[in-house]
Amino acid sequence: MPSLRFKVVDEAFNRKADPVEIPSESPEKYFGKLVFNRQRMFEYLPAATFEALTSAIDNKQLLPREVADSVAEGLKKWAIDNGARHYTHWFQPLTESTAEKHDSFIEHDGKGGVVEKFNGKLLVQQEPDASSFPNGGIRNTFEARGYSAWDISSPAFILGGTLCIPTVFISYTGESLDYKTPLLRALNSVDRAATAVARYFNPEVNHVRSYLGWEQEYFLVDESLYSARPDLMLTGRTLMGHESAKNQQLEDHYFGSIPSRVEAFMLDLEIECHKLGIPAKTRHNEVAPNQFELAPIFEETNLANDHNLLLMSLMTEVARRHHFRVLLHEKPFAGINGSGKHNNWSLGTDTGTLLFAPGKTPKENLQFITFTVNVMNAVHRHNALLKASIASATNAHRLGANEAPPAIISIFTGTELAKILDHIANSTDDELENLSQKEEINVGVSQIPEIILDATDRNRTSPFAFTGNRFEFRAVGSSANCASAMIALNAAVAQQLDEFHAKVESRIAAGETLRHALLQEIRALIRESAPIHFDGNGYSDEWKAEAERRGLDCETSVPLIFDAYLRPDTIEMFKSTGVFNEVELQARNEVKWEMYTKKIQIEARVLGDLAINHIVPVATRYQSMLLDKVAKIRDIFPTEKAADLSAADIEAIEGIAAHIKAIQTETAEMIEARRVANRIDSEREKAIAYHDTVVPRMESIRDNIDKLELMVDNEIWPLPKYRELLFIR
Repeated sequence: MPSLRFKVVDEAFNRKADPVEIPSESPEKYFGKLVFNRQRMFEYLPAATFEALTSAIDNKQLLPREVADSVAEGLKKWAIDNGARHYTHWFQPLTESTAEKHDSFIEHDGKGGVVEKFNGKLLVQQEPDASSFPNGGIRNTFEARGYSAWDISSPAFILGGTLCIPTVFISYTGESLDYKTPLLRALNSVDRAATAVARYFNPEVNHVRSYLGWEQEYFLVDESLYSARPDLMLTGRTLMGHESAKNQQLEDHYFGSIPSRVEAFMLDLEIECHKLGIPAKTRHNEVAPNQFELAPIFEETNLANDHNLLLMSLMTEVARRHHFRVLLHEKPFAGINGSGKHNNWSLGTDTGTLLFAPGKTPKENLQFITFTVNVMNAVHRHNALLKASIASATNAHRLGANEAPPAIISIFTGTELAKILDHIANSTDDELENLSQKEEINVGVSQIPEIILDATDRNRTSPFAFTGNRFEFRAVGSSANCASAMIALNAAVAQQLDEFHAKVESRIAAGETLRHALLQEIRALIRESAPIHFDGNGYSDEWKAEAERRGLDCETSVPLIFDAYLRPDTIEMFKSTGVFNEVELQARNEVKWEMYTKKIQIEARVLGDLAINHIVPVATRYQSMLLDKVAKIRDIFPTEKAADLSAADIEAIEGIAAHIKAIQTETAEMIEARRVANRIDSEREKAIAYHDTVVPRMESIRDNIDKLELMVDNEIWPLPKYRELLFIR
């Protein structure tokens, strides 16, 4: 009788692609169909309300309550016309996912019936329970009040028959309990600071916007195989499993032909994205088997982040329709590439200029250099913080491996830009002051458009790379909320631009020309940020030693990496930009340490259960089969012949016994290490204990189990193997 494993493998192998209902009209006709965008606002709102709302959005102003009432009425009508019967404030608690509580539109009509109502008060603000979300001690369990408040800059949408209203989430005492609140603060801060500097080059600039283009990597696993792996179900990754003989070494999956089942899923997902206004554009096979990527057109950072969170929710739902499960864990399988979410970040003015794009005139190129070197210096000053912003228990498995950025933040610029920066840094004041436009062209400054856009290579070992007209923050994990990285980056750049502007203004006040003041400060920044600039191989041991010599943060322990949030310079940076106060930072770190501990704790419990209740019994049964075989050989053959015939089996029996003993011993020690760690009151110290004492034992247990997988009879091994998980379409 076939085992459960063989049944689910057979079921997965024989599954066919499901048909997808393709809209009859083109994407441009149904794009944003389920979004209350400006087109829907224009259709459903009175003219005065439409003008007031769009003006408030464009100019980042508060919306008067009477206007909110009018918006609510139009929003309700649009939602009901499109099949919605409930509404929710859709927010981003510190769980890394989204949260929602649904309410229907109905209210008593005073006559024993109900009427559908929705007003500005319900639209603008609600009071969800704040005590059960991670809060780092800001809220006590008996102090449950929290507020969600409407973010007018991100349009409402309909998902599954519910009107979703993007909101911030704050405590009763005003501290942020979410990701959106500090992200909006950081975006406002960088807008203000960058606008002041951009006006040196164009006085017509009124706003600078931060843009984000994420690249979402993910794995797909057949639902039958997923259900047969408790570790995948409960932790999102395989806690054991020997790598397949064939994995990604032939590089045949990357950009290869998309399997039919996967293509059906991708098409279905793409249609759902477009209906919800997510500009999904690119899809392809990634490097590892059963790994894929989806990327959209760039959007304003706040909206892009909302769309990424919505996408991750959509992917889970759509995958189920196609009998898949989506794995967003950064490292679901050992021995092959993990998944990231590259954050392509840029700044642009409301006059249409991308500030990291080389121009066609010396003035435009001076602007490009100005903003580029300020970013480089911000990243240098806060390299530890940027690493902390993307660190997690799950991303720790991916960073540092030869497939992803190293756990050291550095910036790749490319050869040509590096030459230009070096020239500026090493020129004398007179040389810089006396450069004519023609001479600027000769030294390469005005040739940046042709050189940089056409010849800048990409360095996949760099966690933060200049890629032509933007910076690519490659270290962000696939399951992460992009806001964490975007908060740190935009706030750090805002602080740097504020200081740069103050220094330039001081020089101008002292009688220097604007051009001379800019060049002098640029040259200083190039020199100050030199340690962060590295265009070489980030995987090499030589770079690790060199990075330490340069003073870059080289810490690899996630709990210790989080300490960067509480460094005096970090606290001052966030306070000066208005993004976080010290209470909020301390609370968030408490949450980060607590979440790290809980994720490792869950993994350890699952691994212990699988090791003792699944693997050891099967290994023991196979060992007994070998012992029975040896006994029968000795009964039949002479002693010398029997010894020869059973030698390999005896060696296997001894090997299995050694691995079983090691698993049992290490599991007992792991459980005891958990008990000891759990008695620690400090969340930081508890997380460190889990990292230092629990994780190493988990790795040892896995190593012994993976070796047993190669020794035990394939017929009785209880869990689907890598060759089955990764190569069945």
